[in-house]
Amino acid sequence: MNHLGRALVGGAALAVAGTAYAAGVEVRRWTLRQSTLPVLPVGAAPLRILHISDLHMTPNQRSKQRWLAGLVDLQPDLVVNTGDNLAHQQAVPAALRALQPLMTLPGVFVFGNNDYYGPKPKNPVHYLTRTGKRIRGVPLPWADLRAAFAEHGWLDLTNTRRELTVAGRRVAVAGVDDPHLRRDRYARIAGPADPTADLRLGLTHSPEPRVLDAFAADGYDLVLAGHTHGGQLRLPGYGAIVTNCGLDRSRARGASRWGAHTWLHVSAGLGTSPYAPVRFACPPEASLLTLVARNTGSAVPASAWDAAGVG
Repeated sequence: MNHLGRALVGGAALAVAGTAYAAGVEVRRWTLRQSTLPVLPVGAAPLRILHISDLHMTPNQRSKQRWLAGLVDLQPDLVVNTGDNLAHQQAVPAALRALQPLMTLPGVFVFGNNDYYGPKPKNPVHYLTRTGKRIRGVPLPWADLRAAFAEHGWLDLTNTRRELTVAGRRVAVAGVDDPHLRRDRYARIAGPADPTADLRLGLTHSPEPRVLDAFAADGYDLVLAGHTHGGQLRLPGYGAIVTNCGLDRSRARGASRWGAHTWLHVSAGLGTSPYAPVRFACPPEASLLTLVARNTGSAVPASAWDAAGVG
């Protein structure tokens, strides 16, 4: 075999190995990512938020369900769910099994496109060429999920502003419906966030810049989002290939500044479409955010650590 032939064989073997790893190992390498963000008033004690997103749950994903349920041991002060919980018409019981322990804690949520509509097979090129076309699957039982969340005291922030007390701190929180489906109605929540609150928190599923700009203009300290899957496929030295929204690739996961006074945190999420069940250099994750006083210093993203392996 000549040099070209050996190179082709080697390249093919590497591609096969990479695909096997992405589909068989990394997609279940559940990871807790931790960050510290200076967004609270000077002198305030820390506040801990567990940010979960993009579960894309199907009924038989037992490993994911067990890992999610175990996050209650972290005892965060607040749970924030930024949508895309479902990936199957019969997935509500599975999602609730996973989230039931967390629903004993204070929580807020907004929904994403894959709460309303199921996934459909797509040409992978669709993710690399932003055509603007939205391919919707069958309707999903999102109303049942919302009812269960509300029954356990989680607050629905769909195009709504609310105020709650978390660990003795006043939190002014607002959210929009999914911008990816153009269901967001920011006009319903527009206006300056309460300047007397200890934390001004914004929620959106898809981190579209027009929505982030509006939250920043209204004085929100922190905006939480999901949707991007962190790129889902990342290249070493390059990062996310796409974000599936208007956000730039450098912000596809983790914390960054948005404007002069607002922090953005994008969760890389815990799931994938059943029709694209791969992750590469981007393990499924939940995020534990420790909010500290603004005089503490810059944000300190901690190294991610694996809380469980393949199951």
